[in-house]
Amino acid sequence: MTPRQLATRVGVTVKSVERWIADEERTPHAQNRLDTCRVLGVDEQMIWPETVTTRVKVGNDRELVHSYPYRSACPSTVWTRLVNDTTGDMLLTGYTNYFFWTQVPDFAGIVRRKVKSGCRVRFLLGDPEGEITRQREDIEAAALTVSTRIRITLENLDRLGPLEGLEARFSEAADAVNHVGLSVFQFDHDALVTPHLARVIGHDSPMLHLRRQGDGGMFDRFKDHAEELWERGVPIHGH
Repeated sequence: MTPRQLATRVGVTVKSVERWIADEERTPHAQNRLDTCRVLGVDEQMIWPETVTTRVKVGNDRELVHSYPYRSACPSTVWTRLVNDTTGDMLLTGYTNYFFWTQVPDFAGIVRRKVKSGCRVRFLLGDPEGEITRQREDIEAAALTVSTRIRITLENLDRLGPLEGLEARFSEAADAVNHVGLSVFQFDHDALVTPHLARVIGHDSPMLHLRRQGDGGMFDRFKDHAEELWERGVPIHGH
């Protein structure tokens, strides 16, 4: 059955069906899911298993939207959607954050539009001259070094120029070892969290997608960690 045929029988637009297919994180409304499964003659769990497991989760388990054995296994559409959908607070505490500029289409333009609309956008980076950065470079032994990746972000931030609502800091030297070991990317009430494994680059480490459901859950624990590092961070000149 083609997307057009399915759209006609379910009563939605072809673009809606194409979005369901293209973005595995996108979940149709309940009635559309039921109608689609009826037309296809399959159980909902076969197409959208997350909706079924979410309904039976209790407590803080409900905050886990998805887990990935590798950060690179997370579809780029997820990153793009979360960045685009953020309206209030975007806090990016990856040690380098450089991949946003290559993975999210027109990321600089999105950041500019976000801050102009009143969204707060913050970058917490590792110090490219810091001792922890040097140690991490020795561990990774990667051609694209940690300090180079940090400077890519700094260069892109400089190109954006000073914008009200856009802030950048280096993590305090005493916090760098904690910063380099855990990346928290917060988009309003969603967060992508990467605990870095000992000797691998960030994209090879596992990642959790969390969505806040209440006070004191996993989302809040990681958010509090990121905010604590941010509060002790050192403002970057010009940002």
